[in-house]
Parts: sequence; structure tokens; C-alpha cells
Amino acid sequence: QLQLFHSGGGSVQAGGSLRLSCSVSGYIYCDYDLNWYRQIPGKEREFVSGLRSDGSAAYADSVKGRFTISQDKAKNTVYLLQMNFLKPEDTATYYCKADGGSRCGYFWSQGTQVTVSS
Repeated sequence: QLQLFHSGGGSVQAGGSLRLSCSVSGYIYCDYDLNWYRQIPGKEREFVSGLRSDGSAAYADSVKGRFTISQDKAKNTVYLLQMNFLKPEDTATYYCKADGGSRCGYFWSQGTQVTVSS
């Protein structure tokens, strides 16, 4: 069983930056991908960015060039999402997910709110 905890998030004006972090705790017995999703009320949760266990990164088209996912080099159980040039349409609740596939399952964080004002 894994637990995922956030820090970061909050409110910022358009064009600003925020950094989200996701800390993974518990007994890590698989190679997990770490993915970020976001959701606004009334819409499905959408993929934002992912860091695969092999180190490769993926991004949704809407955030490419603005968001960067990484793993904290000093704390390899902490994952970061640096969000630059934020837009009002980035406003959502952001979640991180540790995905171990069908063998190891997946675990979600509780979410953190990001609000970008115009």
C-alpha cells in the first residue's frame, strides 16, 4: 500500500508559475510510473504528465513546453511538476498517481487545487 501526499498548489495570476510535489511513502515493491492528472468539476480527470520508471517523460499537448515533470534527485520518492506560463484553463484540482500496472495496482493522492486568474 502506498500513500501519496502533496505540497504546492495555490493561486497565481496568468503567466505565473507554481510547483507541485508528490511524496510517495509506504513499501515500494514495484517499479511505478508517476503520473499527474487534473480535473475540473463536471469533467473527466485528464492526463497532464507522466514520468515512467525508465526515466522517460510524457506530456499532454496542452502543457508541452510549459510544464516539466521530474524526480527530486535528493529524495527519490518525491516527484515534482513545475508549471510555468500558467493559463486560466490550467485551473483544476491536480492529482498524482503511482501506477504499477495490473500486477502492482495504482494509488492516488487526495488532490491539490491550482487556481490561475486572468
